[in-house]
Amino acid sequence: MLELFKDVWAFMKERKKFWLAPIIIVLILLGGLLVLGQGSVIAPFIYTLF
Repeated sequence: MLELFKDVWAFMKERKKFWLAPIIIVLILLGGLLVLGQGSVIAPFIYTLF
C-alpha cells in the first residue's frame, strides 16, 4: 500500500499534476468514513452528513 502512495506521489511530482492531491485526499477521507460507518454506533451521524 505504501508503494502505491509513493508511485502516485512520484507521478504527480514528475508530471506537475499537484491538483490531483486534494482529489485523492478527499476520496481517501470519504472511503474512510464509509468503512468507519459500516457497522459502528456513529453510522447514523455519518449518514446525516450526506
